[in-house]
Amino acid sequence: LARVFCQSLSLKFGRIQFTPDMLPGDVLGSNLFNFQTSAFSLTKGPIFCDLLLADEINRTPPKTQAALLEAMQERSLTLDGVNHGLLQHFTVIATQNPIEQEGTYPLPEAQLDRFLFCIHLTSPTVDDEARILLETTRESAWDVPKVLDAHAILRFQRLVRQVPVSPHVARYATDLIRATRPDGGNADTARFVRWGAGTRAGQYLLL
Repeated sequence: LARVFCQSLSLKFGRIQFTPDMLPGDVLGSNLFNFQTSAFSLTKGPIFCDLLLADEINRTPPKTQAALLEAMQERSLTLDGVNHGLLQHFTVIATQNPIEQEGTYPLPEAQLDRFLFCIHLTSPTVDDEARILLETTRESAWDVPKVLDAHAILRFQRLVRQVPVSPHVARYATDLIRATRPDGGNADTARFVRWGAGTRAGQYLLL
């Protein structure tokens, strides 16, 4: 699904299969010494792409998970004190295993807050599962039409931020996210919700 989404937008696709022994350098890349030029040169990691699929992100230790934080928030990363910029439309799609399974590391709230959506996938229906088996075990070519490209996405991003927002609309968005928090004054929220929406959720809501 992530690959098809990426192809429809004419973006560069990247994928990381997270494992318990993975290090931050496996995600970001590293500076390696070139004996021919007698200088260090950057060997880019898989994070240098347009759309990154972080597969089974909760199978890797927190130190490696945190390597994505700066990139997701700032669209840049720092290696050996040097800042490397990523494209403004850089996006991460991640999957994670059920936390009850062995070899998983729970994602901290600070990292979960970087994602716009959290979608829980259940088992497919009988008809859907049969269709999956048929369509993935026969020889067929993907025909994904291109609907946008990177330049159009950047134009839309700038356009969204140019739309005027009145103060009372911003205040309404603030009231909504604060109502989801246990200390927001709602008894049901205080009883059933452990963590409410953060300020970043309000930014996404307003956008």
